[in-house]
Amino acid sequence: MIGNVSIASLVTIANHHLENKKEVNMSKETDNVFETLNKVDVSKYTEKKGKFNYLSWCYAVRELLKVCPTATWEVHTFQGTDGTEQPYMKNGTGAYVQVSVSVNDVVRSQIHPVLDHRNQTIKDPDAFQVNTSIQRCLAKAIALHGLGLYIFAGEDLPEPDALTPKETEDILKLSKSIKDKDMRKGIEDAVSNGSVNGGNYKASINHVNKIIKEQDDKESK
Repeated sequence: MIGNVSIASLVTIANHHLENKKEVNMSKETDNVFETLNKVDVSKYTEKKGKFNYLSWCYAVRELLKVCPTATWEVHTFQGTDGTEQPYMKNGTGAYVQVSVSVNDVVRSQIHPVLDHRNQTIKDPDAFQVNTSIQRCLAKAIALHGLGLYIFAGEDLPEPDALTPKETEDILKLSKSIKDKDMRKGIEDAVSNGSVNGGNYKASINHVNKIIKEQDDKESK
């Protein structure tokens, strides 16, 4: 007994202090790892698919393990209708995969739909399509820890409406007044690949009119 405090009480207080200090240090370590991974420039490893940029899973894994060599990940399995374990699950909306990544005992999980090359859901995927979605899901689960997180910014924004048949006809008809073949083809390609859409249609019409006006002004001089 020391004063009015027993040795056991002092030990309990000391242990409690150490546990709190450990939790604070782990929190700081976790924050530091996220900040470190978030600062890694992986833009040179990105690939363009459609309108979005993607980070290949192999580069994501390599850069993660450079910073956190003890990081691990798990591909979740689900029970199929035949009773066997399979790396995806299905419901009325499509098929999904799930991957969890552990960094410094912090586990973050990502669920990803099985998509085709047009980013459309697949209700009955084959093995290749499931594997591709697992790889995408892994890269995104790693991004939840900070690595390449900025790459996926805007991916979940709603898609703008496509041009109506009349809007498509009108802008293509207007673009025929542009005499520069390359410029005219550029507008036609933008309409074809969806870069010109319901969200920017009016601005695109104004842009085409501006080109035509500048073209006419130049010829009149």
